Amino acid sequence: MFSQAVIEKLEFYVYFLQDPRNENDEIFYVGKGIGNRVFDHMECAIDTNDETEKIDKIRDIVNSGNKVKHFILRHGLSEKTSFEIEAAVIDFVGMKNLSNLQSGRYSSDFGIKTADEISAMYEAQELNTNKPILLININKAYRRDMSDNELYDATRESWRLTVRREKAVYAVATYRGLTREIYKINDWYPVKKRWAFNGTKANESIRKELRYKSVSSFFTKGASFPIRYLNC
Repeated sequence: MFSQAVIEKLEFYVYFLQDPRNENDEIFYVGKGIGNRVFDHMECAIDTNDETEKIDKIRDIVNSGNKVKHFILRHGLSEKTSFEIEAAVIDFVGMKNLSNLQSGRYSSDFGIKTADEISAMYEAQELNTNKPILLININKAYRRDMSDNELYDATRESWRLTVRREKAVYAVATYRGLTREIYKINDWYPVKKRWAFNGTKANESIRKELRYKSVSSFFTKGASFPIRYLNC
């Protein structure tokens, strides 16, 4: 634990926790805080019955006779800067490699992106097509490091749809106002009271036409229904 003298000099800081049991000293958690926040996870693992991936990892380390490694990455920060650094480190290490439950603040808007995504964010043209398509907003399911199969699975099932679905030729995955991937719909099948489709990634000419286009005008801010029908 830090002394009061240390705490007063630290201000806000960004920290990470490492597992000492492998050669690479695996980073399994990244956070920000003040005071003794960096040590709170250890206390929680010892003093509570909470069960999370992070807490279970700490207990496994302790039970193996080892100690969690605590590192302060940057200190003397404002709260805003600590949020930004935390988010950048989480993006760089990758959520799939961490036990964090969520990405850092500002990650959705300013986090790691490909060059194509950056261009699309700031100069994307409005989607304008006469093709019969189904826009599917997968905001809650989207991760930047999703594999092609994970993105396909998140897009294809399962949705409350009307018979208009039968007229759609393409299903378009959208996230935060941009089209992300385009699928040719082969057929539909029921999942309880919802619907899912079997399909394949659209050909390159269709993807080039429909991908990374702005769909903000189709999904008004605060709208909860994730489906929009276009030309069908």
